Amino acid sequence: MRKMFAAALSLAMVSAMSVSAFADGLISVGVVNNPPSESGYREANVNDFINTFTEANGYDAKFYYSIKNDEQLSAARQFITDGVDYLLISAAETTGWDAVLQDAQDAGISVFLFDRMIDCDTDLFEAAVVSNMADEGDTAVNWLLAQELPEYNVIHIQGAMGSDAQIGRTGALDAQFEAGTMNKVVQQTATWDEAEAKKITEAVINSGESFNVIYAENDGMAKGAVAALDEAGITHGYGDDKQVIVMGFDCNKWALRELFDGNWNYDGQCSPFQAQVISDMIQTLEEGGEIEGLNENKQIISVEKGFDAYTISRKDIDTYGLGE
Repeated sequence: MRKMFAAALSLAMVSAMSVSAFADGLISVGVVNNPPSESGYREANVNDFINTFTEANGYDAKFYYSIKNDEQLSAARQFITDGVDYLLISAAETTGWDAVLQDAQDAGISVFLFDRMIDCDTDLFEAAVVSNMADEGDTAVNWLLAQELPEYNVIHIQGAMGSDAQIGRTGALDAQFEAGTMNKVVQQTATWDEAEAKKITEAVINSGESFNVIYAENDGMAKGAVAALDEAGITHGYGDDKQVIVMGFDCNKWALRELFDGNWNYDGQCSPFQAQVISDMIQTLEEGGEIEGLNENKQIISVEKGFDAYTISRKDIDTYGLGE
């Protein structure tokens, strides 16, 4: 019998499937991810993995969720102890994983990264199926520059600090702050949380400092910021008479509808669908083949784009929107 998760991990959400043993004849997989409550994006991502790594598809999969890197590391170590065949990781932070990945390699366990990269030697994982977070930031900031505002006074609401998504989406905006092309009114993390983003925006409103852009690193935080604007009677979205440009990321359907209705201005796509790509690569390895199509960093990059209120269509919402 396999050991149960340690008590320190018992408060985390774990798959409803048995954690006491791996089913004979199935490929055992341990998935370390961020919790579905983090955002609409993450809910879609979690469901994608649950629906792909099923017994019907030949897998015995266990799932662990946390936004804390140390808890994720403990879960990964437990999966290694349990003797999974494959370890799949979306890391809460980019650092601190070298020893765990080395332990997995020493145990003969193949590692795949998804959604977020880890700062480590590429020899420590088989492949990574990820978004280019830096490109997401560049695309968004280039769109903002193209609006040719007389001045850019930005409320920058960041995601969980140290995550690949936060680093990538922050980098392009930081470059503008450093160059002096945009003014940083505030730059603060809300750790992907809608309510915290509202508090940050309220604090700026109450300070009386001028701003005309909200750059939130996910849709939920943009929603929280907009709630603060609405309560203060500050207009936002599409139109020369609006006071504030609103930008988010992830492309939830409800967020894209905000674009279509002219309440927001921009939403950057981030695809949550990586599970089937990883499953296909696992099957290739199981059949004795070699994984193909990786770039020099052992990545498969999801193709993504940005949407704005000026050009978005109902077809875009139906095709690219996440959730309902």
